Amino acid sequence: MDGIDGRVRNAVDVWLRWLPRWQIGTARPRTRICRRCTGSPIAAAAGFGPDVPHPVQHALIGRMSAIVEDAVDDYTAKNLPLLQRELERAAARKRHSGYQPADGLSPEFQGLDVDPQPEPGEPFLFTLGELAGTGASEQEPREPLSDEAKAALRHEIELSDECARSTGTAVCLALLDHRERIAEAVERLVEPQIAALVSDMFRGLEGPDEGPRGGLF
Repeated sequence: MDGIDGRVRNAVDVWLRWLPRWQIGTARPRTRICRRCTGSPIAAAAGFGPDVPHPVQHALIGRMSAIVEDAVDDYTAKNLPLLQRELERAAARKRHSGYQPADGLSPEFQGLDVDPQPEPGEPFLFTLGELAGTGASEQEPREPLSDEAKAALRHEIELSDECARSTGTAVCLALLDHRERIAEAVERLVEPQIAALVSDMFRGLEGPDEGPRGGLF
């Protein structure tokens, strides 16, 4: 777990530099539950409440998740040869699978829909999702694993999962030290945008000629 504290600190620093560029008016509404963020212990460790917009949470959670994934990749490469070989084969298959629009995205966009929802009566000429898989090439079939190899691979997967759990716990503990500056940034940069949006919504509901509603007297 050496270096987790420093990696978390650096990731929070990057998120804090990104946050002033986020605008609530440009946030795309989600049509599906985000499996990365829903119920994430990272969100709890960061102190995010239910009113913090999903894109703001997703950007930080994605960076924290990348720390866990990098640690697991390093552990796997050094200690789990069977699993590493399977991952390399999966990577090779992916390289042959053609264009993948979700590859190479920065953490604030990973796991999100690559295309916005179409407007009624305004169809897209094409979507990135429709381009997925273009340029795919044939792959050579692989030999099936023996029962012994399958059992050994399952054991290595369990070790990899344990590494992910322990690293994730370390990341959450390190993130607790940054809750104050995360909360300060949300209060300063995000909450005023939410308040302005709510004010605009109520102003539109009142109508141009309606003032404050008085009582009977």
